[in-house]
Amino acid sequence: MKKGKVNDDEPPSYQDATAGYEEMQAQFSWDDKTIRRTFIRKVYAILMVQLLVTVAIISLFTFCAPVRFFIQTHPGLYLASYLMFCSTYIALSCCGELRRQFPWNIILLVLFTLSISIMMGFISSFYNTKSVLLCVGITAMVCLAVTIFSFQSKVDVTSCQGVLFSLCIVMLLCAITISIAVPFGYIPWLHAVYAVIGAILFTLFLAFDTQMLMGNKRYAISPEEYIFATLSLYLDIIYLFSFLLQITGQGRE
Repeated sequence: MKKGKVNDDEPPSYQDATAGYEEMQAQFSWDDKTIRRTFIRKVYAILMVQLLVTVAIISLFTFCAPVRFFIQTHPGLYLASYLMFCSTYIALSCCGELRRQFPWNIILLVLFTLSISIMMGFISSFYNTKSVLLCVGITAMVCLAVTIFSFQSKVDVTSCQGVLFSLCIVMLLCAITISIAVPFGYIPWLHAVYAVIGAILFTLFLAFDTQMLMGNKRYAISPEEYIFATLSLYLDIIYLFSFLLQITGQGRE
């Protein structure tokens, strides 16, 4: 009895068919992780440069008496910086093609950083030097703690958008109340509540934007949006510093 001839054209088994797909999927996953790591390094490198520039300008306006006197007697510089801040922020936030177009995105980011640094330097010049240094230190420690938490924790802050929105509404109501009450007299405790809520809110926003940057939670930001990611983290830190300055800062004598 003859043995049956083996057919070389038999279809591949399920394991053979899926092996190539699994290898390709693993390769794509590795490539995505590499791109994400490169993206994170780029964002933090730009952010560090921004923060160094801001700290340098704040130090100049706080420690150098002639510069401090000049900036305090020329409030028009603050207004010009505020207008530049608004225009560059709107351009970078709303114009997606512009913020992804080199070198215009870098130019706008430089102008944005300089404008908000001058604004923070102007505000800091009216506070006691020790208070400014204390707030810088607290901001740095909070940012470090939030970053470690965001990278290590399994808590998905990106899915807590309702909480952030609620705090924004509370802040808005406090701001409206303060603006109505100011003509009748300054209310310290109401301003303190407003500043505390602001500090908490932007601490949460910092965790939210950090996890968006990581890309391993419910929501993630595209690696193409490194300018927008840097902008978001930078603003979170700046607003956190400004609210801490309102809480703990003491006026210059």
